[in-house]
This record gives sequence, C-alpha cells and structure tokens, in this order.
Amino acid sequence: MIDHDAVAQRNAPSPLADVLDISADLGSVSDRDVAEADRAALRLAAVDGDIDDEAALGGGDLPRALVVIVDDRAAHGEDQSLLGPLVGELLEEAGFHVDATVAVAADEIDVRNALNTAVIGGVDLVVSVGGVGSGPRDVTPEATAPLLDKEIPGIGEAIRSSGLAAGATDAGLSRGLAGISGQTLVVNLANSRAAVRDGMATVTPLASHVIASISDF
Repeated sequence: MIDHDAVAQRNAPSPLADVLDISADLGSVSDRDVAEADRAALRLAAVDGDIDDEAALGGGDLPRALVVIVDDRAAHGEDQSLLGPLVGELLEEAGFHVDATVAVAADEIDVRNALNTAVIGGVDLVVSVGGVGSGPRDVTPEATAPLLDKEIPGIGEAIRSSGLAAGATDAGLSRGLAGISGQTLVVNLANSRAAVRDGMATVTPLASHVIASISDF
C-alpha cells in the first residue's frame, strides 16, 4: 500500500528550497546570510517536528544532493514535467538524500544563484537539468563555469559519449560541464528523459568517487 503521508513528506519543500527561493529574489543577500538562514531553518524544522533529525542533518550519513531544473515554464509553474521527480528518484536509488528540487528560469544569473546557494548549503552533489544546448536561452554552462574551482572534463565527456551510444542526441550534443565548487560536485545534464536516465547512470558511480576524494581533505 502507498503511504500517502510519507509521500507527502518526501515531496514537501525543504528549508533549503525556501532559501533558494529567497536568494533568487534578493540577489544582494550575502553568502553568510544564506548559510545561516539555511542552518536556522533546518534547526527550527527539526524542533517543530516538520522533519526528523536525520533529515535535519541532511540524511544522516547519506551524501546530500540537490536538483536544479532550468526551464522558463517550470520556473513559472506552467510545466508539469516529471524530470525533477525522476532525477530525485534516481539519486535516492543511488544512495543520496535529496534535499530539494528547485526550478529556475533559463537566465544566467538565476541559474548561477541557485547553484551557488546549493554549494553554500553544503550539499555534496548538485545536478542541473536543462539549458545545455546551443539555443539562445541555453546558458547553464556559462552560469556554471565561474563557480567551478576545478573542472572535471572526463565526467562531461562520459555523459556525452554514453548519451550518443544510447541514442540520446541532446545528451551527446550537450555543452554541459562538471566540476568541483568548494566541497560540492556540480553536474549539468540535458533535459530529456533519455538524457536524464542515461546521464544519471553515468554520473552517480563517478560522483561517489569524487565526493569521497573531496571528503578526504
């Protein structure tokens, strides 16, 4: 039987999602303010019983992940795309605790703010979906590049190679980047279901190795 309460709790927006919404509206908020707001929100949610202690700590010992959907319609609530839940489900199957799934417009500043806020929030992996093609609104790589301390070209190459082999043309032609920002691995994926499924199958085992190497420092 489906536990509707559990489903509702899993789909409820997390405190980090609220912080992302706030930071998108207030571009002048400092990194420190965002980080403090996130920690305070998590503590309050745990005290009030809105989330359990494990969720408040980011899933206990599980690595934490966040999904950013880059799509104008999704950002305005007009698209009922299942890509966000699909990425979240695949991450959970791979052993990640998904903090939140957020949608932002295909705007370079909006995308960069969402990714940067997730990095400041301390997640281990950020997966963005969309905005990696060659169209005028495809700006995710441009938004991602300034945030990366170290690019990992091999991950992007593996995603493109695997995508072409699987027949996901948009994945094969993706300009998506992958790299490390602070203590977070950031990965850009194309926005078709085929690209997401194949990309996640490629990314998750590689991500585990990268996260382990970051954690050693």
